Amino acid sequence: MTLHLDPGAEPGSAFPALEIGGTHVTAALVKAEPRWEVLSGTVKRLHLDAHGAVDDIVATLSEAAINLGDAHNNNWGVALPGPFDYESGIARYHDVRKFDQLRDHDLRNSLAQRLHPQTLAFLNDADAFGIGEYAIGTAGSHKRAVCLTLGTGIGSSFLDNGAPVKTGSSVPPDGSAYLLEHNGVPLEDHVSRRAIRTAYATATGINPAEDPSRIPDVREIAQAARTGHATASRVLHEAFSALGVALARYLESFEAETLIVGGSMAQSWDLVEPAIRSGIAKARPPLSELPLTQAKRAEEASLIGAANWTARTILQGGPAGN
Repeated sequence: MTLHLDPGAEPGSAFPALEIGGTHVTAALVKAEPRWEVLSGTVKRLHLDAHGAVDDIVATLSEAAINLGDAHNNNWGVALPGPFDYESGIARYHDVRKFDQLRDHDLRNSLAQRLHPQTLAFLNDADAFGIGEYAIGTAGSHKRAVCLTLGTGIGSSFLDNGAPVKTGSSVPPDGSAYLLEHNGVPLEDHVSRRAIRTAYATATGINPAEDPSRIPDVREIAQAARTGHATASRVLHEAFSALGVALARYLESFEAETLIVGGSMAQSWDLVEPAIRSGIAKARPPLSELPLTQAKRAEEASLIGAANWTARTILQGGPAGN
């Protein structure tokens, strides 16, 4: 997807982008022409404490942004997880185990004071990933694609020709898979870093209250499953098949042509893919052959998606920096 733009800066200059996660912030410069691409050598990644004080969080985000220098068009794209009011730039985090200190904080104003942007466009991190996957071609050949990020939780984006769909009966509420339930409990109680580690601890008799460090992380559980550890295999299969079951009705109603999965858990694709497919086939047998693809460039896609969203915001006359 190529956008021919001159958003008040040097034609063809790069868009600065931030991708904010629960443990990091990544900054980079992204060019739009002749194709969407992260500029080599510009990626800056800093550790971010999602449980830190507001001033510390804002300072880290600002440091990552300032590290990019000023050789860009000053039209910023910022991708970050919800709940967040993306239009106003105000955080709505509450009891989500990260960024709770930012609740009701005007992040738009805080960043604008430090960056003096021409444009400051916020979007959901899963939507940034999906838009980026569409822009770089992974989802671009499909009219309707569903993109998931699996890490500390579940992120999702339902794309119609590269545009996120947030409303209507064909998608989950707000297009967010984490709002779904499976067997009467929130889906993230089955599929998340926390849920998988808890399930493994319960199945193996580990008491988290006595020594939480004894509970292996998801990557270690996956390694155990590959060596024939039956409990590890069962825990992972149950988690990701639950995801497939919960998601299947929306894959069908949305008429999805492909499912693309990124995030840290997708690195165990040999275990994740067959379990998701099993759940989808169980719930909606006609979708048993739906193409499932592991995202190869997830972080790059999120940065490109943030820049792409900023370009769309400029063309549509969206919010300025302050």
